[in-house]
Amino acid sequence: MRILFVLENYIPHIGGAEAVFKNLAENLVKQGHQVDLITHRLPETVRFEIIKGVNVHRVRCFDSRYLFTFFSVPKVLRLARKAEIIHTTTFNGAPPAWLASRIWRKPCVLTVHEIWINRWHEITDQSERSASIHNRLEKMIYKLPFDHYAAVSKSTEEQLKKNGIGKNVSVVYNGIEYSHFDPELYDPLTIRKQLHAEDVFIYFTYGRPGPSKGIEYVIKAVPLIAKQIPRSKCVLMLSKDTAYRERYEKIKNMISDLKIEKKVILLDPVPWKKLPAYLLAADCIVIPSLAEGFCFAAAESAALGKSIVATTAGSLPEVVSGQHVLVEPKNEKALADGVVQVYEGEAKESPIKRFTIEENVKNYLNIYERLRKK
Repeated sequence: MRILFVLENYIPHIGGAEAVFKNLAENLVKQGHQVDLITHRLPETVRFEIIKGVNVHRVRCFDSRYLFTFFSVPKVLRLARKAEIIHTTTFNGAPPAWLASRIWRKPCVLTVHEIWINRWHEITDQSERSASIHNRLEKMIYKLPFDHYAAVSKSTEEQLKKNGIGKNVSVVYNGIEYSHFDPELYDPLTIRKQLHAEDVFIYFTYGRPGPSKGIEYVIKAVPLIAKQIPRSKCVLMLSKDTAYRERYEKIKNMISDLKIEKKVILLDPVPWKKLPAYLLAADCIVIPSLAEGFCFAAAESAALGKSIVATTAGSLPEVVSGQHVLVEPKNEKALADGVVQVYEGEAKESPIKRFTIEENVKNYLNIYERLRKK
């Protein structure tokens, strides 16, 4: 089978969606399928390369993923002609992929991570005008009739239904590399020594400091936690990517304004290979999100057997497992109480949920085969 992916971002850009499509594309190649992938060209990347059998075509867009919608059209049209399946995701790759699918009459799959329609002003810090524009653009994408919609969780599936898309929808959970998140492979004590925190209670938050991630609520919770757990520290490992530089500085200023510098350890991101050791070094993982389509952090932390405090936003109640406490979003007191519950051994416990890459690839192949037979 010949499959064309149209994605606004791909490696070396780091993110949950990139990990999903990297694993999917490379596993499809291993199974004998031909995979072309079109993405926007990041600085210091080449126009074309083959990565583990995947033909990666990069389109120069003046370093703007938004322009990818327009600048990618010629290449998408050219490669779509020979493809049997076109697969894209929200947001900026969807319109050119859909256009090519209609012109060449090829089936097109849209992976939907989460829907923010009528919520942009709540879960972003955009101006009213900018939030309104993004809201309209997102609505336009869902007015395009794709042949199949892959929702990354049941929560996302429900969001699709609420927005009038109830047919041709499948839930396809993202996959976790469980061989990487094996607690037997790492030495957390070394990390605790590096942090000079061998004898303190560590609660850890990591990822992108985007507005939907709710990092500011963890910061506000620090003084509340310190009152009940004096020997505790909040460890933050946050992306310094250019897109989040302003919010990163805002978080640093919050820490300073609250005078909690001695209670917070702010770390630079580490390579993915080293991340599990840091998770294992923590006593508790905090996920303060305001919205989540899937949440790799929740699944990864559970795989390592770590206690989790997470909000009830989006898919989190669906993905979180093991020892955990769920709290309402946008509430620093609730987060603080959740961390204290873990500290006092009062977290709820449930069987660990597994989301495998093998199942993810299998589900997508089933979708492709059904579409080919139509």
